[in-house]
Amino acid sequence: MFNRAIRAAVLCFVVLASGCATTTDRIDLAYTPQIAPPIVPGASGVTVSVQVIDDRQDKTKVSSKKNGYGMEMAPIIANEDVSITIRKAIETELGNRGFKVSVDSALVQVIGDLTRFYNDHKTGFFSGDAVADLNLSVNVKSKDGKLLYGKQIVARGIEPNTQLATGNNARIALEKALQDGMANLFGDNEFIAALTSVAAK
Repeated sequence: MFNRAIRAAVLCFVVLASGCATTTDRIDLAYTPQIAPPIVPGASGVTVSVQVIDDRQDKTKVSSKKNGYGMEMAPIIANEDVSITIRKAIETELGNRGFKVSVDSALVQVIGDLTRFYNDHKTGFFSGDAVADLNLSVNVKSKDGKLLYGKQIVARGIEPNTQLATGNNARIALEKALQDGMANLFGDNEFIAALTSVAAK
């Protein structure tokens, strides 16, 4: 009797998940800034421009829904171009540290090359996980083109114990990956030093 009840519950879950999985989800990705970062000495004298280039192989989606059997179904699409979302996140953190952000008269450029920003719904028997990955190559260049800094940012965000492979769970995992990526980048003293190195020039 107990085993029959479990089988019925699993079958019900599969049916419900399969039904939801056939419709496209559109999500709004938001970035939560770091809390009260310290102002960087000399930052007020540095104007920075930020560019993020989207080099992902598949630019059409940021995840896919899955049915109860773990098969990919309808796409999950970000309403805003993800390169813009990431650029805004970088600009926010720069501004919060005292840098001036502008395309005009920038003393230094931050150039990001995005190769992956995607959530994969990992399915399990009773629950799954939404696992998002961010891969962003970041270069800092002076206005005359000299390379001042380069780093590959690899970040991950996980929303555990999910019941459905939906856009909302993908959104949470992707936002966590973006926060992890910004913490990685702005926690690097060499990145900050590269930005401020042009202040006295």
